[in-house]
Amino acid sequence: MSETGKFNIFSFKGKMKILHLSWFAFFITFFVWFNFAPLLQSVKSSLGLTTAEIKTLLILNVAFTIPARVIIGMLTDKYGPRLVYSALLAVCSIPCFVFAFADSFVQAAIARFALGFIGAGFVVGIRLVSEWFPHNELGTAEGIYGGWGNFGSAAAAFTLPTVAIMFGGEDGWRYAMAITGVMSLLFSFVFYANVTDTPKGATYFKPKQLGAMEVTSKGDFFLLLFMKLPMYGALALLAWKLSPSGIGMLNDGAVMGTYVVLALIYCYEVLQVWRVNKNVFEKPVPEVHRYKFKQVAVLNVLYFATFGSELAVVSMLPLFFSETFELTPVMAGMVASAYAFMNLMSRPGGGWISDKFGRKPTLLILTAGLAAGYFLMGQVDSSWPVWLAVVAAMACSFFVQSGEGAVFATVPLIKRRMTGQIAGMTGAYGNVGAVCYLTILSLVDYSTFFYVIAATAVIGFITLLMMEEPSGQIAEVNEDGSIMMIDVANR
Repeated sequence: MSETGKFNIFSFKGKMKILHLSWFAFFITFFVWFNFAPLLQSVKSSLGLTTAEIKTLLILNVAFTIPARVIIGMLTDKYGPRLVYSALLAVCSIPCFVFAFADSFVQAAIARFALGFIGAGFVVGIRLVSEWFPHNELGTAEGIYGGWGNFGSAAAAFTLPTVAIMFGGEDGWRYAMAITGVMSLLFSFVFYANVTDTPKGATYFKPKQLGAMEVTSKGDFFLLLFMKLPMYGALALLAWKLSPSGIGMLNDGAVMGTYVVLALIYCYEVLQVWRVNKNVFEKPVPEVHRYKFKQVAVLNVLYFATFGSELAVVSMLPLFFSETFELTPVMAGMVASAYAFMNLMSRPGGGWISDKFGRKPTLLILTAGLAAGYFLMGQVDSSWPVWLAVVAAMACSFFVQSGEGAVFATVPLIKRRMTGQIAGMTGAYGNVGAVCYLTILSLVDYSTFFYVIAATAVIGFITLLMMEEPSGQIAEVNEDGSIMMIDVANR
């Protein structure tokens, strides 16, 4: 059930109030999450860090978000977006303050790793917005939520260096980062006081069990276990990056210990998935309650290529322009910001196109454009005019961020009561992509880096052919045991 009324972006009542508070909460999470990149040089100088240590902090910044998005997705489905988003904003202000006043690499690394948890905030709003908007507006609403919220990273890049200069001195960056923590803490109270999980009279459907995602067939049981492996693989890759073979932050014993812990956690997850879903081996799930997990798997792969590449490219693009065209750091940052600026319209645009023309056709076109865009970026070198390289980056960015909008226009249409968990897993795959791409970047040149992303987009296009257009209705069970049919037709 969603609130009726016109979609008026200038309104601050009813569902539009929820949308504006949601995207701004997401904006703050990204503002805090990416407060490091624009102050990178100041942090490096102040703490006396090496280039390898700085690159490690960049990877640590996105690593913890992988499990965090899965956990937050489950908690959101169980306890509701209002409580979970408010708590996340408040709790994550703590590692933000710790990083702001760190005086060693180890302190900074621990705080940065913990701060990756705030990147899970995105998942909460996906469920909240889906509760308030009808299917024919859902793609647009989710696109605005994602695109405007995602702009927090660009806003941090524009404002925080200036704030740091205002405070002056070597510690200006510390005050700038601490201010972002204060923003997060204060808005947690604003959000809690002004948001409800559903419109008045609507039912908030919850999963039957919290421990693992539900599936509805034997094949989906094994596909779920398989799709969890890359998340553990990305964390293992990070451990390798920190090993003596990488930057040497961890010794061989610690790295092997990390591998063992990851293996044990995966085994525990297998047991949890079995506990929640063993019924599918005992008797078939009634047709009315089934959904196809392959839909989730396809969206995971697509978000790996879209959001994963965005996180990686946003981190490296200023350096790419600086080295390729011999620009000053300030000029390179301004030029590279064109990529992030596209978020304001591209992600909502992807959602809107999905609402109008269907989820699968939109994703096919945008994924093809994504592959072509990164192939074009791989061609950029110093012989290109700077303006043409910027146009290529903006064109590529349009397909990346429109693709993200189209992915999350589809997520809420799979299984309503599990929207948080599905969004969590799909969102986590974005961070898996970021860890993989950033690791590849440390091993190859820029051109090869862009070609690798283009190749994964082609893989995404192939898997997308197996996806089915969401249509019809979803059956959900009320607390009293009655069944409610929810319309999820895509248009």
